[in-house]
Amino acid sequence: MFSALKSHKNLSILFSTTIFLALFSPMAAWSLEKNLTNSLGMDFALIPAGTFTMGSPPDEPRRERDEVEHTAKITRPFYMQTTEVTVKQWRDIMGKPFFGGKKGSDNMPVVRVSWQDCIKFIKKLNKRNDGVYRLPTEAEWEYACRAGNTTAYGIGESIDCKKAMYANNTLKTADCVNAVKSKGLPIDQPAPVKSYAPNALGLYDMQGNVWEWCEDWYHPYKPDVAVKPQSQGEAPSIETGTNKVRRGGSWYGTGARCRCANRNFSHFANRYQTTGFRLVREAK
Repeated sequence: MFSALKSHKNLSILFSTTIFLALFSPMAAWSLEKNLTNSLGMDFALIPAGTFTMGSPPDEPRRERDEVEHTAKITRPFYMQTTEVTVKQWRDIMGKPFFGGKKGSDNMPVVRVSWQDCIKFIKKLNKRNDGVYRLPTEAEWEYACRAGNTTAYGIGESIDCKKAMYANNTLKTADCVNAVKSKGLPIDQPAPVKSYAPNALGLYDMQGNVWEWCEDWYHPYKPDVAVKPQSQGEAPSIETGTNKVRRGGSWYGTGARCRCANRNFSHFANRYQTTGFRLVREAK
């Protein structure tokens, strides 16, 4: 679906039309809602199935070698959380232990969570019988980030300090510090969720704010990946390792880290001030 959207000029019109047709076909109209909110107040947007070009073209600025372009198939629709998991949502599920409790206001993205911590959260959430939740696959994450866009960023050809939370680091990367201050947001940390405009799918902070854990083990794309489509959910089931994929960039780093195709990874037990997560809810 997304690979057919070649004209950036008409991108928003074509994408909106495609989403409308996908969501309001005779079968989808009665079976899948466009948006869902669970009992914890987590909002989810429906992401339709489709095919897109994953990775980056050789001439994309700041491109990395592990971003080989290839066709990826999202074989079934899914719901993506519209924001990163917040401190309040974390506390609602995990409680408030005296040691190791998550600090910050309710609407800040929860950070200092390892991939393992995310899995514990998801297991507890799933026991509430309020839907089936998991981390997004790497392909699902990039698909949702692009939102039909074929450019380097899901919000256009370039990124700037008014569009996303990045380079808010007074010690290393301070390009956006003044812009952050002008918005009344804190420096040297992420912003509350929904502080910046969402992408075309209604997803906030897919570019910057905090890195987001994905389900997949990190490995370079396979040599034949450019000619053999990668299907949704395939990578996590056939690979193992010690490093898990992180996507999206963060408040700490440069804008180039926020590119849709940029890949990052870390050991699954590591916790960082720059890293959080968002959920996928299965669409039945």
